[in-house]
Amino acid sequence: MGGFLVNVGSFSIYPFMAVLLRERMGMGMEQAGVVLGAATLVQFATAPFTAAVAERVGLRRSLIGALVLYSLGGVAFLTGAGAPVLTVAGLILISAGGSLYSPAYRSYLVRGASSEQRPRLVSAGNAAGNLGIALGPVVGALLIQRPGEMFTVVTAVYASVALGHVFLRGERRVEDAPAVEPFRRMLHGLAVLPFVVTALTFYVHMQFYQYLSSYAQGRVATVVFGVAMMGYSLGLVLVQPLVARRVERMSHAAAMGIGFGCLAAGMVAFAGGNGLTLVAGVAVISVGSAVLFLKNDLEALARSRRSATVVFGQQRLAVGVGSCLSGVVGGTVYDVFERGGHLPMFWLVVAAQCVLYPVLVLAAGRLSSGRGRPAA
Repeated sequence: MGGFLVNVGSFSIYPFMAVLLRERMGMGMEQAGVVLGAATLVQFATAPFTAAVAERVGLRRSLIGALVLYSLGGVAFLTGAGAPVLTVAGLILISAGGSLYSPAYRSYLVRGASSEQRPRLVSAGNAAGNLGIALGPVVGALLIQRPGEMFTVVTAVYASVALGHVFLRGERRVEDAPAVEPFRRMLHGLAVLPFVVTALTFYVHMQFYQYLSSYAQGRVATVVFGVAMMGYSLGLVLVQPLVARRVERMSHAAAMGIGFGCLAAGMVAFAGGNGLTLVAGVAVISVGSAVLFLKNDLEALARSRRSATVVFGQQRLAVGVGSCLSGVVGGTVYDVFERGGHLPMFWLVVAAQCVLYPVLVLAAGRLSSGRGRPAA
């Protein structure tokens, strides 16, 4: 329930942050992209550190601490209409809360679970979170013209979840759990291939998530956009648990082909620039993301000997690297096409990258494994 409610609050804001930054602070898309990139870097790049903290202080305490940060961020948003710097501060605080909450929450779900139980538990946790992601944009779409009310609702949600987490049972130490390593070794045992694929996944995925709201303005009704984004997350909720076992058994290469192929098809659909193609693109991306997100995490857990808390923190770092590049590079490219009056071409450029990256990763992996074999 906590993952669901936290994401309802967060994702009533996130998809509309580009719009809020432009309206509250008068930013261009290039500047807004830099701010969004910095916020996602805070949220994700600090995750190995916050995961190491959670490993030491305990998951329950970490969850409560994260929700305090979330609540402070909501208050900053609520009071930031007359002081734009508070809007940025609120975004950073919520990002910091997410950095601590996510690895602790996901580790709490799989603590003590066997490798056979993990796909079901990971997909169930993802489903709860994605249901929150589904409802969040609808709440945001309904309240975007009344930001004071929106931030009041968000702050109340965060505070309520924080109170509920006080009553969580503390976790017990598992006898065969990996040893807690020093902070300086928080990246030790990194599963390289899942890390790289996750970074590339979110580099292209966040261009859809961060910039589609601005692209849709004037092309699609706000409610249609909100419902489409709700459908995206509901697709993840429905598809991921259904395919969890199949995804566990398939190769990473097959999952990449399905995931990046769907991302490419969705980006091409966005170039159509109308409600039908936008909804179709979001639906296709939902299916691909359900497969690729889950497989990346399962591969990371399987390839690393570190605790689940640390592995999820390392994976979140990969998400941050990709998301930051998406904010900085994607925002700049979006701005170029917007100024040139050829904005639909932006999505075709992203689609081309979706086709190119898995080919390059697989080629690099084969080259690396070939070099590692002894000569005949």
